[in-house]
Amino acid sequence: MASFKISLPSSHFSFLNSNPKFTFPKIKSFPLYSNPFCIKCSKRIKRRGKLRYPSEKKKLKQQQEEAQVDVKNKFEGIWRLSKLNVSVHKDPGKDFLDLSDALLQEIAKVLEFPVASMLPQEAFKVVRKSFDARKLQKEPKFVYSVDMDVQKLIDLEPRTWEFISELEPKVGLIEHLPHDRTSGDIMSIVHDCRKLDENASTSESGDMNLCNGSHTYPNYRKPKVAVVGSGPAGLFASLVLAEFGADVTVMERGQAVEKRGRDIGALIVRRILQEESNFCFGEGGAGTWSDGKLVTRIGRNSGSVLAVLETLVHFGAPKKILVDGKPHLGTDKLVPLLQNFRRYLEELGVNIMFGTRVDDLLVKDEHVVGVKVSDSSDNSSHSTSQNLSYDAVVLAVGHSARDTYQMLLSHGVNLVEKDFAVGLRVEHPQELINSIQYSGLANEVLSGRGKVPVADYKVVEYVNAEDIALPSNSGPINRSCYSFCMCPGGQVVLTSTDPSELCINGMSFSRRSSKWANAALVVTVSSKDFSALDLNGPLAGVEFQRMFERKAAAMGGGNFVVPVQTVTDFLDSKLSVTSLPSSSYRLGVRAANLHELFPSHITSSLQHSLLKFDKDLPGFISSNALLHGVETRTSSPVQISRSADTYECTSLRGLYPIGEGAGYAGGIVSAAVDGMYSGFALAKSLGLFHGSIESVIGKAQNAGVAKY
Repeated sequence: MASFKISLPSSHFSFLNSNPKFTFPKIKSFPLYSNPFCIKCSKRIKRRGKLRYPSEKKKLKQQQEEAQVDVKNKFEGIWRLSKLNVSVHKDPGKDFLDLSDALLQEIAKVLEFPVASMLPQEAFKVVRKSFDARKLQKEPKFVYSVDMDVQKLIDLEPRTWEFISELEPKVGLIEHLPHDRTSGDIMSIVHDCRKLDENASTSESGDMNLCNGSHTYPNYRKPKVAVVGSGPAGLFASLVLAEFGADVTVMERGQAVEKRGRDIGALIVRRILQEESNFCFGEGGAGTWSDGKLVTRIGRNSGSVLAVLETLVHFGAPKKILVDGKPHLGTDKLVPLLQNFRRYLEELGVNIMFGTRVDDLLVKDEHVVGVKVSDSSDNSSHSTSQNLSYDAVVLAVGHSARDTYQMLLSHGVNLVEKDFAVGLRVEHPQELINSIQYSGLANEVLSGRGKVPVADYKVVEYVNAEDIALPSNSGPINRSCYSFCMCPGGQVVLTSTDPSELCINGMSFSRRSSKWANAALVVTVSSKDFSALDLNGPLAGVEFQRMFERKAAAMGGGNFVVPVQTVTDFLDSKLSVTSLPSSSYRLGVRAANLHELFPSHITSSLQHSLLKFDKDLPGFISSNALLHGVETRTSSPVQISRSADTYECTSLRGLYPIGEGAGYAGGIVSAAVDGMYSGFALAKSLGLFHGSIESVIGKAQNAGVAKY
């Protein structure tokens, strides 16, 4: 055991006999520092490596990061102050994005500045605002991140100089940014790249110039690019390529948002499903008629994500999405935004062909040289098709383009089956969710017009073999069950693309003012689940989806009626004869045994997780909670192999698979980011861009794998 010595002279122990009430043996005096008195103490053994507690690892990492921070000049650039907490009772509310007096007081505390009212508001900018109503907090609060312009602050209030000089970085709380991280929209980013390329080329040969917003090359025509699909990935890839000067044609099997809206209306009112223009297919992709969520797991503060958000603002999105901790648009905001986006592309010279389905690829010497297209609105056997030649084809289809997957297989394209999730969509009264999450603050929601956001939730549970009974031929032992695409103040909608199949999703408008809240509760499935049902091959996941979509359609009795079951009945594996709670789904619901829809181990996983969710959110299990079937299209069931650097398909040159349908995104923002990176990569391959992609928009988040 480790020990250390303490050597003290005897005079240091005179206190032993200082109290006359107590007598101690008299210690013999000895010369100073002779015959030292020794005390041996055990030394605490430090935990190292894997033996450290998580809290110790976190603290050590923080200390290491802070030790590495070297602020060369505290009086230049930006200081970012994070985790500034303002009580909900002192904050003006969710829609207020400026600096309140209460927020200035929190800033003054960080700076240790004595008088908050003396701080000039012009020197500060709110860059993030979120609402924290977790029960572990003393009270609900708004949490801010604020950027402080040091030079402006000192110019307006010189007395802050001394306080800035004492400011030190703290990981997660105080960060010094040498430069403002504000990112411009994609148009300005590409324009800056073109200027650099133009200057470099002019200095070398003088034979490159700008003409009508595009590059013009002597004796060289514009490269022709076909972009298949007008979802977020396709639109952002088209934008980048067109800005760099490519001759871009966008082909969309669905319709423009104006006609698409009428087709969706006909589906809801007259039950007429247009198989090529619906909730999945059409301008903007499946996300147009959804909640319009802009949350992502690929790095909210990354340059690429900020560029996408800035671009959306340019086309009409509210500036609030740049600050909101959980930004969303809603269908009513997305429709005019897409119209503005389309007009801008057309002004750039992009040819947009709605109602155009790509039936095949034209391949020569294992290289894509064009596409075969037909009119998607013409269902007759005599519909005409035409062959169109292109230098490159960007494949930006969504996860419901199942016929495209089959076509790719016929060309030997490498498709890999991918894990995804299936389950049911649960709907509660929004007032119940508000009450569960906010307690006494629930009356501040006011159907989306109040001080606090409409309450949402996010739940997850990991299920293993000890929790449920698994058949011998079942899928993996460990699964995740989680909430997906939670739509507060929303409604359940039909996302079928075939009349014989039934699948659903959720959507919300920007205000989120409906009286219902819905979310998918899904369980992860993999190839083991597919093979257990004798489904094999690259498209086994697609057939797995179809199997349960057809079964759900049969349970509903057809005509797009959705089978439903109360949460309490689902847990008891029974069907009550009592009346059902109301549903937001407008095509009708029918009581059914949803506990018999999936294989038993998937059902057991859902039941087990629901019990756990109710512990996290007491009241989640309720007779007023209604499960709807079936949710199957949470993400693409396949991934198309591609190069992480060039984004080109590894098994067929000239083809560039991107976005959610290719298995590399999941949601509006991640798909848009993937489209943006692919646009830069293809522009570089075509000789339209000569710089470094990473230096312009940052490093791609694992371009070769799916990350949402």
